[in-house]
Amino acid sequence: PGDVVRAGAPIADLLLPEWGGAQTEYLSVRRLGKPDLTAAARQRLRLMGMSDGLIASVERSGRPNGVVTITTPISGTIQTLDARAGVTLAMGQTLAQVSGLGTVWLNAAVPEARAGDVRVGQNASATLASFPGERFAGRVIAILPTTQADSRTLTVRIELPNRDGRLRPGMFASVVLGGDAKPALLVPSEAVIRTGKRTLVMLAAGDGRYHPAEVRIGREAGGETEILAGLSPGEKVVASGQFLIDSEASLSGIEARPIGGGAASATIAAPASKATLYETTGKIERITANSVTLSHEPVPALDWPAMTMTFALANPGIARGFKAGDRVRFGFDRPPAGPTLRHMAKVAGQ
Repeated sequence: PGDVVRAGAPIADLLLPEWGGAQTEYLSVRRLGKPDLTAAARQRLRLMGMSDGLIASVERSGRPNGVVTITTPISGTIQTLDARAGVTLAMGQTLAQVSGLGTVWLNAAVPEARAGDVRVGQNASATLASFPGERFAGRVIAILPTTQADSRTLTVRIELPNRDGRLRPGMFASVVLGGDAKPALLVPSEAVIRTGKRTLVMLAAGDGRYHPAEVRIGREAGGETEILAGLSPGEKVVASGQFLIDSEASLSGIEARPIGGGAASATIAAPASKATLYETTGKIERITANSVTLSHEPVPALDWPAMTMTFALANPGIARGFKAGDRVRFGFDRPPAGPTLRHMAKVAGQ
């Protein structure tokens, strides 16, 4: 099973003892030279299921042949193969199932929210990683009645022509469903805040200030959400940190801009971000009024190796009581002005 075969490929050889006996009788009658008896005997072989080609082969060889080769009538993939060497077969038993590959079905998982956009007969195109840059055109032939509860998707069956046989069962594809294109206002899905009572986005008002706006959303796909009302093209929305801004707005009692226009009652400043503090140990090489030069150990968080460098002092008092040669543990951050020392303490044992 799973093998791809061409039309006419052999599937199994069957031994039919009764055919051998009938062929022996036919050869005996044929030797009598009586056309009427020979024609009747040949017709009997046909009624037993023998092909004219097999009968002609017996006539040429003069020997009975009770073995018949079963071949596949179409090209395709073998789905099941129940024939085994030495087994006895019953009348009507299925030997093999071959699925033709001239046309293949593609089962596409469509989000439940897009169910209303899919219809039978709709054009579709598929792309596969196996054939980059190529598109395979097809059409929707069925929408299966059940929805997948775990993924909230429905299965849409698409028929794709496959004359060259390149599309194989089990391949994965990305599908684009055709339809009437219409413009839509999209925002990143992470920019949408759902409070349970309403849906908001945070708008950038300039100068580091923001205000909330209520919106009505539509479909969501590919990390983007359609905005049906509440926003205008060109307005800038906050795509990260908006939950922190929204919390500050709620505490400040700031009302969101309603759908349909109007302005928010006030704006809020973006919350200040806390600088990352890095720590390591080192030896003081030099101290000045505004800086300390340290030979420090590696800083893995920054991929820094061990080296000697100068740090600005956030407060001159940090270096008070220290001298060159002291072993210290210190913390620093990296503001735009450069690495700045925030605290420093002598290593125990000095």
